[in-house]
Amino acid sequence: MKKLYTCFLILICLTSWQALAQQQHTISGNVLDAKGEPIAGVNVYIKNSYDGASTGADGRFSFKTTATGTQTIVASFLGYETQEQTITIPAAAPTITFKLKEKFNQLNAVTITAGAFEAGDEKRSTILSSLDIATTAGATADIYPAINTLPGAQRVGEDGKLFVRGGDSHETQTFIDGLKVQKPYNSSVPDLPARGRFSPFMFSGTTFSSGGYSAEYGQALSSALLLKTNGLPEKTETGISIMSVGLGASHTKRWENTSLALTADYTNLAPYTSLIKQNIDWLHAPESKGGSAILRHQTRNGGMLKAYSSYSASGFELNQRTPDGSSHIRLNNRNFYSNATYQNALTEKWTLYTGLSYSANTDVIVADSQNIKDTDQATQGKLMLEHQLADPLWLKVGTELSARNYSQHYSESPAHETILADFTNYFSAVFTEADWYISKKLVARVGVRAENASALESINAAPRISLAYKTDAHGQISAAYGKFYQLPEAQFLKITDKLRSESATHYILNYQRQKDNRTFRVEGYYKKYDNLVKYNPEQPYLPGSYNNSGSGYAQGIDVFWRDRKTFKYADYWISYSLLDTRRNYKDYPQQAVPTFASKHNLSIVYKHFIPKLQTQVGATYSFASGRPYHNPNHEGFNQNRTPTYNDLSLNISYLTSLRGNFTIIYVSATNLLGNNHVYSYRYAATPDEAGNYSSLAVEPPSRHFLFAGVFINFGGNGIHH
Repeated sequence: MKKLYTCFLILICLTSWQALAQQQHTISGNVLDAKGEPIAGVNVYIKNSYDGASTGADGRFSFKTTATGTQTIVASFLGYETQEQTITIPAAAPTITFKLKEKFNQLNAVTITAGAFEAGDEKRSTILSSLDIATTAGATADIYPAINTLPGAQRVGEDGKLFVRGGDSHETQTFIDGLKVQKPYNSSVPDLPARGRFSPFMFSGTTFSSGGYSAEYGQALSSALLLKTNGLPEKTETGISIMSVGLGASHTKRWENTSLALTADYTNLAPYTSLIKQNIDWLHAPESKGGSAILRHQTRNGGMLKAYSSYSASGFELNQRTPDGSSHIRLNNRNFYSNATYQNALTEKWTLYTGLSYSANTDVIVADSQNIKDTDQATQGKLMLEHQLADPLWLKVGTELSARNYSQHYSESPAHETILADFTNYFSAVFTEADWYISKKLVARVGVRAENASALESINAAPRISLAYKTDAHGQISAAYGKFYQLPEAQFLKITDKLRSESATHYILNYQRQKDNRTFRVEGYYKKYDNLVKYNPEQPYLPGSYNNSGSGYAQGIDVFWRDRKTFKYADYWISYSLLDTRRNYKDYPQQAVPTFASKHNLSIVYKHFIPKLQTQVGATYSFASGRPYHNPNHEGFNQNRTPTYNDLSLNISYLTSLRGNFTIIYVSATNLLGNNHVYSYRYAATPDEAGNYSSLAVEPPSRHFLFAGVFINFGGNGIHH
């Protein structure tokens, strides 16, 4: 659950903040073009580390690092050839000067940006990094709440998942190194929020595509969250965490071309729930344990092999209030996920990518007399080649195969016969996409993706087109069109195979301007849904009750502003989304605004580092207009609105040393204003004697979530030979 499950803060800032805390060595210099003119916005950093900076308007850069010995300094900027220089730290060195040569095949002038927010990709400016995510107040180091502060996404507090531009949470898919993650969230039950399974510090790049994404990816009607794992770590180190909700430990071993990282964590919210007033009658507070292993190996010819595996076991038990009384619920979850990828440049113009993943998830739920066991296993393989046909033209071709087996065992009680509902699906896809740099001001991306699913016995072709035009040195206009398909949810496929894929068509127009560490972005979109699944609520278990007659639309405007220049040691961003959406799907009797959609969403995130105190303070304010819900006591459908949502969250990180070991003391709190958040209302199944249906507000488990932790990093050696 979002605020009740495994807290991945074990990794928070243990490496990323070390440079800020000690500030021992300064690296400075300038970057020029072939004519000797300064270049602004160049990424300059120590290779395989987080230490670096961007050049200012005068082409100069300066940053601090704790790294020592021989280090490689990299200067990278879109449209220019990447350069490296080797220096020795802390030996005295003259000012470093880079002279970059322009490269036509990566034009700074033109980048496809419609629908995408990207971080960590050298070809685009940073929007959110792992450090951004970990230090965003209210996110508790969870990727998904941090993404919710970006335009296009919105908070659905009782669910905790990612809802994008009028799309349901299952319409957004998560990919790690190009491979789909079947279960990116921890398991939960209705009205209790889920939490993401993965730590943000696993990833060097985070791309949030709110629509119009690449033909490389599929099976997501609304959005794709693309996560790219880190490469080789800089050094060997060990970390431990002591938290108000549990314990954690990590160890990373670095050899010359190989590294192995191991983590373990244990969370138990029983002490916390006994101290903080809860809206839930916990019989067994959420408890979890798990661990992960990450292997990285760089081959002699420059290829990178990555392998990742994680396992977690969690559970809880409670009496959940209902309008009719209460319901006893117990959940136990076991989850395993593993992937392996390999990427390498075969020749100067050919690049190979291949990957394989496997996941297995088991949920055992006891709800009063109902016994449910869900088992979901998925395997995916992917192969892709990229080729430079000519200076202005790049081609990407690929294929993927996957197999999924889902089963549900259901019984009213142990004495009753068990009902089995299941399905098996073999999925295949091929895709191709070309980037054509028509000129220094205009680029086009054209792609198509063909998919086949055995469970539906259907083939779909999905075209994707994007254009970008540079208006001046700092601004550009982008547009995107795309067709997207997705299989119906497992809850439908387990009952019937007489369905088709759901579909959505995206139209996007975007303007973005970046200058002097400031980013302004405005985007308009229209999204049309077809073939959404509908069913008869009076006969939900009959295969003939299901069809693809549902439809809908979503349209709106997203605005984003980020400023890391105006205030010294400060970084802030403002996101606003205007959403107009309606749909007729599932058991809806008519087209209506879905219960998860807010018309207005606003987020203001502010972070300030205080060097003298070695402390960072962060604050996040979130606002959302009321969401619709159905009140059976009134005429109409989804005719009522919840109260507006207002939340102010705060976190503080103090950087210090404990017996010579870098240490962070971290404290965070949500809902400082003490607002009573109401996400929706649940109504009784039958009316009372007066003909009225009694109701119960759906609220968070507690009004505030408080967290405190101490994170200690035990030194760290350089590369081990």
